[in-house]
Amino acid sequence: MPIIDVDEFVSRTSREPARCVLVAGTSGSGKTTLAARIGDALGIEHVEIDALFHGPNWTPRATFLDDVERFSAGAAWVTEWQYSQVRPLLAQRADLVVWLDLPRHVVMRQVVARTVRRRRHREELWNGNVEAPLHEVFTDPEHIVRWAWATYDRNRSLVQEMARARPGLPIVRVQNRTDAARLVDAL
Repeated sequence: MPIIDVDEFVSRTSREPARCVLVAGTSGSGKTTLAARIGDALGIEHVEIDALFHGPNWTPRATFLDDVERFSAGAAWVTEWQYSQVRPLLAQRADLVVWLDLPRHVVMRQVVARTVRRRRHREELWNGNVEAPLHEVFTDPEHIVRWAWATYDRNRSLVQEMARARPGLPIVRVQNRTDAARLVDAL
């Protein structure tokens, strides 16, 4: 099955109900927000994969792989498609992928606004972590804003590789907020 747009997905009358859903996209594209909305729409637990990965002081949690193995073995879940060490497992176990393929300028606007808000309010993210100081965007190549810019094209390639590796897996391409809302309604 090729990558399809939301219109095609919505118009399909004979589709299996999704129970294991991945939301793919660049950092800052809105994966976590959309995954939570999909989970609510389907009555399925949303597992925020960043919360499983990040331990205190941004260190990877030792239980990350086991945690992903455990929840993804379940009958129903929604999560974000991130972290190279678990992407193949999640792609194999998913029955629907939602690809947030927003224009780069939209992603960058969102990630910058989110990062500034989080830093300004010192929002706790996962396990006591907060966003790095804003000036680090100039010095840290893995700062979330730089990361979003640098990985934008690579994320597109990863989704296309997944489509080739699992030709029967439905991958729905979402290109804007209207598409996202229509998809959630259709689910």
